[in-house]
Amino acid sequence: MADDSLSGSTDSGHSVAMDMSPDVGGRNQGPRPMEMLLLGMGGCTLIDVMLILRKSRQKFSGLRVELEAARADNIPKVFTRIHAHFVVSGDGLDPKKVARAIDLSADKYCSASQMLGAVAQITHDFEIVPD
Repeated sequence: MADDSLSGSTDSGHSVAMDMSPDVGGRNQGPRPMEMLLLGMGGCTLIDVMLILRKSRQKFSGLRVELEAARADNIPKVFTRIHAHFVVSGDGLDPKKVARAIDLSADKYCSASQMLGAVAQITHDFEIVPD
């Protein structure tokens, strides 16, 4: 029996296991490659927002992004819609600065968002959660 396990390694020396869904022969031992694309976009935009908030002297205690996506029904099943919901925790955060950080990431800095935005409609919103 052939080993259908998937793994990827990066130039920075990290590796990640990926897998297929069980309904196509996978063993569910890692994220699907398309999930990795979303994870990459989430990480890219979180890093941008984090750095921009720090530069604008916004002290936050937590930052996460929750992504929801829809894919095309036909092959290639590209992403057609992605929504990013940012949750920023902290006291005394300026909503205008949080919104600006997210907009800058989406419109200018996040390479992953720019690439995925070529085929998918990407929207975002945020909430501030006090500590």
